[in-house]
Amino acid sequence: MFWADKIAASTQGDSVVNDSKTPSGRVHVGSLRGVIVHDTIYRALKRAQKPVRFLYGIDDYDALDGIPAYLDSNRFQEYLGQPLCNVPSPGEGASDYAKYYSDEFFEVFEELGVRPEIYYLRDLYRQGRLNSYIETFLQKAHLVREAYKQVSGAERAENWYPFHPICENCGKIATTVVSDYNGKEVFYTCKPDAMSYVQGCGHSGWVSPFDGQGKLPWKVEWVAKWDLLGVTIELAGKDHSQKGGSRDVANAIYRKVFDKRPPFHSPYEFILVGGTKMSSSKGVGASAREVANLLPPELLRFLMLRTQPKTAINFSPNYETITRLFRDYDAAIEKYGCLSGEEQQGDLSKDLMALLYSQLDDQIQPYYPFDFSTLISLLQVPHLDMEAEVAKRSPQALTELDQQVVRQRIEVAQKWLDDYADPEEKLILYVDEIPESVAALDEQQRQYLGELATRLEQLSDWEGETLQTEIFTTTKQLELPPKLAFPAVYQSFLGKERGPKAGNLLSYLERPFVVQRLREVAEGQGSAVS
Repeated sequence: MFWADKIAASTQGDSVVNDSKTPSGRVHVGSLRGVIVHDTIYRALKRAQKPVRFLYGIDDYDALDGIPAYLDSNRFQEYLGQPLCNVPSPGEGASDYAKYYSDEFFEVFEELGVRPEIYYLRDLYRQGRLNSYIETFLQKAHLVREAYKQVSGAERAENWYPFHPICENCGKIATTVVSDYNGKEVFYTCKPDAMSYVQGCGHSGWVSPFDGQGKLPWKVEWVAKWDLLGVTIELAGKDHSQKGGSRDVANAIYRKVFDKRPPFHSPYEFILVGGTKMSSSKGVGASAREVANLLPPELLRFLMLRTQPKTAINFSPNYETITRLFRDYDAAIEKYGCLSGEEQQGDLSKDLMALLYSQLDDQIQPYYPFDFSTLISLLQVPHLDMEAEVAKRSPQALTELDQQVVRQRIEVAQKWLDDYADPEEKLILYVDEIPESVAALDEQQRQYLGELATRLEQLSDWEGETLQTEIFTTTKQLELPPKLAFPAVYQSFLGKERGPKAGNLLSYLERPFVVQRLREVAEGQGSAVS
């Protein structure tokens, strides 16, 4: 059984699935994993016909704790330590910093078919919906201190209270420390040394903690959200799920203060780019917007779902990774298409369930999966009508859906070539001239190219696999090692020793051109050899 269906099968009564994000900068693609994991649990519960809501919160009362490298640090330096919703927007179209980055993230949600009920922490605080929780935690601060100490070993002073007012003098929320509570107001100090990244102003005084004049520490705030919103399912990333970590502390607070069972939890792993965890506030890694602009939504969901949540995903949009992603997706589509109608409506394997939950509407529509790596190569051949070329190479007439998928993939392949391909991954096809590098070919290689030209000219068809077989057969006939034969072919057309599958490369080109080029190089044209 698929992991999300297992969770759905174990639930009783109404379910509320919750996830959230601090919009500290351009949201990286890694944050989409939690989004897709929670959305899939929500879909699994709906599929099981169980009552469920899906909530997504923006933690915009968190402090600005760093300035991303892509922003003007001078402009935002004065706002460090202030609530994100009180920081000016970096660009047009949004009222503030938090809205600017969360709106971009929500555009990606819509494209991925993720449609939760969205809420903002600023509203929960300012509308007074968290007032009763603030009062409870201030009155039972000793229980919160006990939870921290017992679970994580963190000591809190006896006059420490779980609340951070917004400083009346400097507007910071990160540097304020509460040391007393009289039942109506808290006494705080905006400490100069409270945080390493910003200094407090030193102001102190009494202030009401209610109606948005401050916030709970996030582990305590987490508990308040669970209870206020009725959350029953909320997973967390591996960094929050270590023994004695953030989730354990929040669970202990919930039990101690409210005597309630915490929501269902299971950790999920990170998405890495080149083996490195990404950070929104540091501007590290590919953004969710950029990756969503590259990959079709079903492929992006599939990237998240084909791997168990507890296993890390190492994603980098290089040639090997992106072509393998398309290949694996197409293999799943083909496998599903081979099932009978009855089998398609029955219990699907885990890989096909991942495919099902990758669809925007939970309906799999089989199509002809034209190889994505071939598209990348075809796009680099001059003067090709791409759609006509795909239709010519397809073993069957393309349906309207097939053509739609092909057009989408042509756009993806072109964008990948324009924005992500390394120079060595791009083909520079020498059409009008012979590469100078053929001068390094020896007599055996030239003899091979001449014999290959003769054999290719006589072939009955011009398909990639047929050409690949002929290339190999010719090496055996002349007893030339492939490590010498293949570079000779690539040098003749690309001016380098490596390239895409040689048979496919030649199949993209017209037969007369290929035969002529091979003979020209074999005869020493384009080099100092005569």
